[in-house]
Amino acid sequence: MAERKQDKKQQEQNDIKQQESCSIEETFTRIDELIAQLESPEIGLEDSFQAYEEGMKLLKACNEQIDRVEKKVLVLSGDGGFDELGE
Repeated sequence: MAERKQDKKQQEQNDIKQQESCSIEETFTRIDELIAQLESPEIGLEDSFQAYEEGMKLLKACNEQIDRVEKKVLVLSGDGGFDELGE
């Protein structure tokens, strides 16, 4: 039983590393695929739960990527405040 928990934790860590290496566009593409899978009337309960769980992890990773990008877009202005690039 403890071995199963370790395997699951290792798989989750591998999933997180893989999600972080994907671009935002690739993440959105995978989320779209999961949505189509969930909308299929042929999907089973266990498969739908796994797709939902993967989708939620992808959304979290995507939000983190967007936050990192937003932080990079902010630059320190000459008066000590923050300005967004492009303003």
